[in-house]
Amino acid sequence: MRSHAPYVVGRDLQLSHLQGALADARKRRGGVVFLVGEAGIGKSRLAAEAVGTAFDADMRVLRGRSSTTGPTVPFRPLTEALMSLFRGGEPVDDSALGPYRTVLGRLIPDWNTGEHENSSMVILGEAVLRLLIGAAKDRGLLLLLEDLHDADPETLAVVEYLVDNLEYTPVLLLATIRTEFCDALDLASAARRRGVGAMVDLPPLTRPQVRDMVAAQLGTEPAQVPEDALARLWDDSAGSPFLVEELLQSMISGGALVQGTDGWRVVGDLRADVSSTLARGILRRIDRLGPQGLTLLSAAAVLGRRFPLTVLQKMTGIDDRSLLSHLHAGVAAQLVVPDEPSPDWYAFRHSLTVEALFTQLTPGARADLAGRAADAVQQLHPELPDAWCPLVAELRSEAGDHAEAGRLFAEAGRRALADGAIGSAVTLLDRAESLLTGCSDPAPRAEVLESLLPALAESGDFARAFALAEQLHALGGAGLGSARLAALHTRLAKVAHTAGRWADGNRQIAQAREVLAPDPDEAVAASVDVAAAYLALDTPGADRTQQAEKLARSAAEAAERHDLPTVACQAWELLATVARERDPGEAHGMLERAMTTAERHQLPLRRMYAATRIGGNAWLLDGDRHGLLGARDEALRLGSATVVYTIDGIMILDSVLRGEFTTARDNAEECLATVRRLRLAPAVRYVLMARATCAAHLGDRTGMEQALASFAEWDGHGSQEEPLALGLARTFCALMEEDRALADRELRILADIERDNPSTYHLAGSHGLRLLLDVLSGEADRARHALTTDTASGRMRWNRQFTLLADAVLLGREGRPDAAAGAVDAALRLAEPYPTALHLGLRLVADAAHTDGWGDPVTWLRRAEHHFHQQEVPAVTGACRAALRRLGAPVHQHRTGTSRIPEELRAQGVTVREYEVFVVLADRLGNRDIAERLYISPRTVEKHIAALITKTGVANRAALCALSASLGG
Repeated sequence: MRSHAPYVVGRDLQLSHLQGALADARKRRGGVVFLVGEAGIGKSRLAAEAVGTAFDADMRVLRGRSSTTGPTVPFRPLTEALMSLFRGGEPVDDSALGPYRTVLGRLIPDWNTGEHENSSMVILGEAVLRLLIGAAKDRGLLLLLEDLHDADPETLAVVEYLVDNLEYTPVLLLATIRTEFCDALDLASAARRRGVGAMVDLPPLTRPQVRDMVAAQLGTEPAQVPEDALARLWDDSAGSPFLVEELLQSMISGGALVQGTDGWRVVGDLRADVSSTLARGILRRIDRLGPQGLTLLSAAAVLGRRFPLTVLQKMTGIDDRSLLSHLHAGVAAQLVVPDEPSPDWYAFRHSLTVEALFTQLTPGARADLAGRAADAVQQLHPELPDAWCPLVAELRSEAGDHAEAGRLFAEAGRRALADGAIGSAVTLLDRAESLLTGCSDPAPRAEVLESLLPALAESGDFARAFALAEQLHALGGAGLGSARLAALHTRLAKVAHTAGRWADGNRQIAQAREVLAPDPDEAVAASVDVAAAYLALDTPGADRTQQAEKLARSAAEAAERHDLPTVACQAWELLATVARERDPGEAHGMLERAMTTAERHQLPLRRMYAATRIGGNAWLLDGDRHGLLGARDEALRLGSATVVYTIDGIMILDSVLRGEFTTARDNAEECLATVRRLRLAPAVRYVLMARATCAAHLGDRTGMEQALASFAEWDGHGSQEEPLALGLARTFCALMEEDRALADRELRILADIERDNPSTYHLAGSHGLRLLLDVLSGEADRARHALTTDTASGRMRWNRQFTLLADAVLLGREGRPDAAAGAVDAALRLAEPYPTALHLGLRLVADAAHTDGWGDPVTWLRRAEHHFHQQEVPAVTGACRAALRRLGAPVHQHRTGTSRIPEELRAQGVTVREYEVFVVLADRLGNRDIAERLYISPRTVEKHIAALITKTGVANRAALCALSASLGG
């Protein structure tokens, strides 16, 4: 007898939640629900109920499942789900997709134009979102992704985008996830914290619920379930619905639980090992299918938990009628189920069924079946497109053909890398490398390493990359050609560069050149040159910029002659970095050229690098963060850890310069924990420099010195980041301590360092702050000012605020007060995002303005004094107060409520008491009414109003009332 529960037991709350979410989706209030629970807890059964509810409501349903066995396949569940759109008979209206249709060619083969679209995962996520919304129309749509815990990183990236953007759509995303440590569970938890997704936990069934489930399966009342059987089922299943069902089946098929005229009763021994009981129960059901049924399911098990009928029939030679007959019998025995998202595919109901079948196979028989399965797939799909390639690789590995398996895993990995799926690429290439290690021919393994090494660097796994370096000499001894061996050394040099290990990188470059010397190859040498150029830029030396530019130029020219698009992109990116100092327009043109080349040759990583550099230039020139943040999103979706953390470092420094110190400290702490672990030395140095700068801008010398000590431990001396540590941290700290002599010494050290080790970072102070300090001290004149401002670095926003202030001081000395005041106004507009620099600049130029009789030094000093008092920088606060006294201006005590005074009024010297009167004036009350409201005398009110008229410069009381109303009083 076969038991079967006709309804879901113990999940009323969860079902209600799903029904509500589906109803919301039909009202264009879509969202995300994650069904979370351990294996066998009933996630799939509950998801099936949701599918049934959606169908009953005439919603469109798309289903996809991640691969639970076998290798990683990028986008598998999404492709499976979206392909069902083209099998339902209802046409897909793609007119609203526009350019996104081409993007979707990565997921939908019918839309692949052959011109591969390497857009970012953000763009792909948007394309999927638009397709889902279009498919939903007015009916609503359910997208079910099962076993998301087994999903590839790229699928999770698209899912994450959908999670954040489904709120006002007719789409419900339902995903099932096991309660085990995995990226999918992290994604779901993060979505719940952000309030953009719901996690529906499925706890184990309670004992009463187990009783109800058993009763439903047996077709009896709960009170009629034998107590001994219930106790055993409850103890052994721990409330897992799947185990309850399987154990109950075993009890019935084993004759321990039988049905009589008076109901069900126990007649045998219920004590048994759970795993063996399950296996025996499953095998008994399989045996009932007969020898041919056993052969068929054994062959299917080799293919994985999911299996295609076309391949199964090809490898077994069984006719259509027998095939379907056995499958229907398997469905009836609860062994297999139709895999609804894919036609002609079936799936084993549980992984335990696959394991039970494997116990019946000898290793030789299993290997033979795997080989036959691989042959069948290759006969049906000779090119092995999409998921077929890694599947056949896995089958060849199980069949013992490691060389062919390694070759196929390598091919699948290279395809994933070409798609920008770095996480999946590393998994596949690593598998290929391990399989090919023992092969007699070193060439295939060398090909794998050429792809694996940069992929490991991009994903941040430097330990694995450098471990492979020790094995290169063995490849040379095995007869590997000089070009191939040189390419491998070059790959490792690039890994070393990414890790900030320039000495290791230069050694690899030297070995590559030594290998090529007997048999020169210009195409291979171009790759060596471009890698050497990047290392040269980071290697300490007075001529490093010139050397890097020379090498990059040579590589770019050779790349054009030999059609090497990757080398060309790398060369143009570096040339743009060097050119930025002399001509930002030239640099931008080079980066656009790199971007165009990357897009034309479908190189998503190179496109990302070019976008990052374009965004970085915009940040330097105008303080615009949007380009960098967009590039970070792209790097995140592509899995490029190095670029993500590089941009994070820049954003931390940006927060410091913008005075967002708490945000900067928190982000620095979080980022450092990761980049230190990954040994990303350049990123570590940059974040430590930003942390030191944060402390310096608050006058915290102890904190700054601690950060700089750590900076030195990470090879800070001679690095590209060292000038920033001196200019933005040490020099600013000296100024926060009102020690201009020390600031001057720090800037002179900076000049020496930049002379000996030129940097491509330009915010340290040589092109801005130093000019201002030298103008104030009389060491710089108009000619020196012109020399600095004529440079591209001098025109960068951070530097230009200081050069404008220097211009103002010079104009004041030249007797041009209006022009000087105008230069300060322009500087303040540029400095608006940077409060520390803005108020420091006002404090620095106030004395010169007073001496030469221009500007409004009293207002500037008051603004600076208030700012630095709020930031608790006592030295600058005290200096501003002393300067105000020298100028004969009253110095106000800081009282509670000062922060409420608008900056415009605070700069004019309005006190807290005066501001209280000013606010009430908006109601145009008389002195007596104001006095009663504020509990002061009419005489005091009169005094405050007189002072306000004087300080604000308005004509009379009526104008003062109007000003109060305009400021929201």
